[in-house]
Amino acid sequence: MLAVSCQSDATDEEQPGPGDPAVQARPYPWKKPANFPEPVYDFKNNPLTYEGIALGKALFYDGRLSRNGTISCGFCHQPTSAFAHTDHALSHGIDDRIGFRNPLGIQNVAWMQEFFWDGGIPDLDLLPLAPIQNPDEMDAKPEDILKAVQADGTYPGMFKAAFGSEQVTSERFLKALSQFMLTLVSGTSRYDKYIRKEGETLTEQELSGLTIFKARCATCHAGELFTDQSFRNNGLPVLAGVKTEDLGRYRVSARPEDKNKFRVPSLRNVAVTLPYMHDGRFQTLEQVLNHYATGVTDNPALDPSLKAGGRTGIPLSRQEQRDLIAFLQTLTDFEFIGNRRFQPD
Repeated sequence: MLAVSCQSDATDEEQPGPGDPAVQARPYPWKKPANFPEPVYDFKNNPLTYEGIALGKALFYDGRLSRNGTISCGFCHQPTSAFAHTDHALSHGIDDRIGFRNPLGIQNVAWMQEFFWDGGIPDLDLLPLAPIQNPDEMDAKPEDILKAVQADGTYPGMFKAAFGSEQVTSERFLKALSQFMLTLVSGTSRYDKYIRKEGETLTEQELSGLTIFKARCATCHAGELFTDQSFRNNGLPVLAGVKTEDLGRYRVSARPEDKNKFRVPSLRNVAVTLPYMHDGRFQTLEQVLNHYATGVTDNPALDPSLKAGGRTGIPLSRQEQRDLIAFLQTLTDFEFIGNRRFQPD
């Protein structure tokens, strides 16, 4: 059960809406990249404003969201790594504790239907509560965080600028964080500019890799998000020494057929979001492709796309692997990972 309700205790008079004359927040012109599908996030319930985004950014990089003031959201989600965590294979949190999964990058969340490797959070506005309360990550009580934010000399004014009053509520706290995360749109890679005919060209090797990708990988890593957002078993063998096997989607659904199924991650910025897989077992893209070529372990739940042609895995020659990696590198969005607006002030 969540420790803090997302419903505010304030009256309607204490919570002027975005159209209230008391609120001077300026609307933020969020734009969808032309080659992207329509977002799934309901912006009507949380209209983006410059002030709300600034508040969310301040909260995102504030260590006081953790029990001892040392771990911020940005500690595990670093801008130069497309808001992933490359320092450790698994999440690295408070008191040097280690979690049990590799943190996914935060990008293009406006299109995400569920979050985490097992899809355990269905709503972006609830997402921060999970790491905040996780004993291996931030290990804090949401009510204590709200009190600390309310007592800070800076935040009440920021809440007033964003929401019309200085009152700090769980709803405003979470929606401000969502507003910042919703601006983390990665859609200006070389691939995007090539697809949109914005003057970018791909090399012969990159185009060969794109052809291979469409034929061999796009079943799961589909569309312009490079994920179909499904949960699949990709034949990873259980690592030696693991005391408790991570059962993936089964932890959420309790359906036997979901054992060892994990989210199909987006491949956008994949070259800078190492390590790979839910447990961070692979350090390079070469290792990932070697797994699919020769390392897939057959099991009853193995995804059908990895059982095609009477064999398991995705057969790729060394040259095909090199071409495929060349294409995947075109998905690195340097404008996104280098955007100063997304980095801490």
